[in-house]
Amino acid sequence: MQFNKELDARGLNCPLPILKTKKALADMITGEVLRVIATDPGSVRDFKAFSKQTGNELLSHMENSQEYEYFIKRK
Repeated sequence: MQFNKELDARGLNCPLPILKTKKALADMITGEVLRVIATDPGSVRDFKAFSKQTGNELLSHMENSQEYEYFIKRK
């Protein structure tokens, strides 16, 4: 999937991946896509809730070798 910006949140635990994502999205324009890579297993639940609360669309998420990859579209 194509993306406009990438955020490496590996090694960070809740709530840091969400906080850094919020900051990264604030610097983007509507319709742009942010790719986030995280290692916190709780991030799956956190990103689903974050998208629902903020209106930013969680386009996809997947797990690969204990890393979690998210694509979030800026509202």
